[in-house]
Amino acid sequence: MSFIKAFSLITISMLALPASPVSAGPLEDGQVAYDHEDYATSFRLWRPLAEQGNAGAQYNIGFMYYNGDGVATDYKEAKKWLRKAADQGDTNAQYNLGVMYDNGVGVPMDLQEAEKWYRQSANVGNSKAQVNLGLMYAQGRGVKQSDVLAYMWFKIAAVSGDKRAAHELDLIDILMPRSKVAEAQKMAQEWKPQSGK
Repeated sequence: MSFIKAFSLITISMLALPASPVSAGPLEDGQVAYDHEDYATSFRLWRPLAEQGNAGAQYNIGFMYYNGDGVATDYKEAKKWLRKAADQGDTNAQYNLGVMYDNGVGVPMDLQEAEKWYRQSANVGNSKAQVNLGLMYAQGRGVKQSDVLAYMWFKIAAVSGDKRAAHELDLIDILMPRSKVAEAQKMAQEWKPQSGK
C-alpha cells in the first residue's frame, strides 16, 4: 500500500523565486518555507488559513501532524485536518485518509472507510487512489473481489502515467481471460472523472 509520505504537500508551480521580496500569499509563502524545511514558518502561515477553512492549508497542516514536520506527530490532529480538507473535496486528503484507514495508522483499521475515501479521490482522477482501489478489488479487501474492476482502475491510473498502475496492470493482464480484459478495457475507456466538491 502507498503511505502518506508518498504524497507531497500541495505544490506551487514556480520556475524560480522572484528576485524581490514579493509575497504571493500565505499559502504559497508557507510552501516556500516548507520546501526549505522551515516548518515553524509554514505552520505559522498555514494554521490561520486552515482555521478559516482553506482546504489546501488544512491538508498541509494534517500532513505536517502525520509526519511530525515541525510539530509532534499527532494522528488525531492529522485525521482532523485531513478530514476537513477531504470534506471540501481535496483529493490528496481523501487519498491519505484512505491510507490511514487501510493501514490502521492513527485510526482503527477500517477497510470500508478506506474504500470510501479512495473511491472519492479515485473518482476525480487521483491515480494513487485508483491504484489502491484496484488493489482492494484484486485482493478482495473490503470489497467483493473483482479482477475486472481491479483491471479497470489500474488501466485508468496507468493511462495517466502512473508507473505502479502499469506494473499492476501487467501482472493482472497475464492472469485474466481475454474476454474479461476486453470488458475491463471498455469500462476504463468509458470512465469519466467526476467533478470534485
